[in-house]
Amino acid sequence: MTTLEVTSDPVRDYLNSIGRTRLLTADEEVALAKRIEVGVLAGERLSIRPNLTPREKRELQYLADDGKRAFERFIEANLRLVVSIAKRYAGRGLPVMDLIQEGNLGLVRAVEKFDYRTGNKFSTYATWWIRQSILRGIADTARLIRIPVHTVEKIDKLDRIRRDLGGELGRTPTLEEMAEASNLDPAEVHKLQMSDSETVSLAVPVGENEGAELGDLIEDGDFAGPPEAVEVEFRHRDLEDRLRELPPRDAKVVRMRFGLDGQKPMTLDEVGEVYGITRERVRQLETRSLKRLRCPELLEYLR
Repeated sequence: MTTLEVTSDPVRDYLNSIGRTRLLTADEEVALAKRIEVGVLAGERLSIRPNLTPREKRELQYLADDGKRAFERFIEANLRLVVSIAKRYAGRGLPVMDLIQEGNLGLVRAVEKFDYRTGNKFSTYATWWIRQSILRGIADTARLIRIPVHTVEKIDKLDRIRRDLGGELGRTPTLEEMAEASNLDPAEVHKLQMSDSETVSLAVPVGENEGAELGDLIEDGDFAGPPEAVEVEFRHRDLEDRLRELPPRDAKVVRMRFGLDGQKPMTLDEVGEVYGITRERVRQLETRSLKRLRCPELLEYLR
C-alpha cells in the first residue's frame, strides 16, 4: 500500500495528493464532457417527469450518476492547472492554499460551462475562469479596503512590469518609467501602487483628538466601494452568460421586462406591443425563461 509523505509545506502536501491523477487527452476531455452533458439532461428529466416507469428511472439515474462521476474525473485531472495559476498570485494578500481554493471554484465553473463542440482545449478555456475566481478572492477577502477585480488585474500587471523593469535596470524603476511601460498616467500608477500597499488597522488612533481613529478620516473613493460591489459584478456577468443560452426572443423578453439593456423595465403590455402578442403570452415567455435560468441567486438579483 502506497502512503503519501506528509511535510510541513501544505502546498507540497496538496501537490503530492493530486499529482498521481493522470492528465486527460483531448479525446478524453470530449468523452467526459459528453457524459456530463448526458448526465445533466438525465437529471433534468428525472426531476420534471414524475410518471416514469421503474426501468426508465433506473436508466436515467444511472446516466445522471455517470455524469457526476465524469464531472469529478474532469475536476481531479485539472487540479494541477489551478495550482500552477494560483502560485503566480502568491504574496498578493492571500495564502497560496486559499488562492488554490478560490481557483478550484473557477475550475468547477469552467467544467460546467465547457462546450466540447467548439474544439477548444479545456485548459485554455479554464484558465480564464480560474484566474477570474482567484482575482475575485483577492479583491473580496484579501484587503480591509475592498478593491474591484479589474483594479486587481491592473495591479498585477503593474507588479509584473515593475519586476521586469527592475531586472533590466538593476534598480527599482521610477514612477515615470512604470507609467511609460504600462501606458498609464503617472497619477494612475501612483494610485494603483497606493491601493496595493499594505493595509493598516482602521482602528489606529490618530492626532490628538480623543477617540479619533484612522477609519474616521478615510473618505470613500474609487477603491473603497462596498464589499457587495464585486459580487454584483459577477452576478451580472453570470446572468449575461445564462441569457445567451436562452432562445433570442426569450432572452430579449427578460431584458425588456427587467430593464437589463440600460432602459427602464417594460410592462407586459409594452413588451406585447413590441412582438405583437398578448400580455399573457409575454408572461408565459418570461416565466419559462426564468425557470430555465435555474439559479435562485440570479433570480433574486433580477428581482
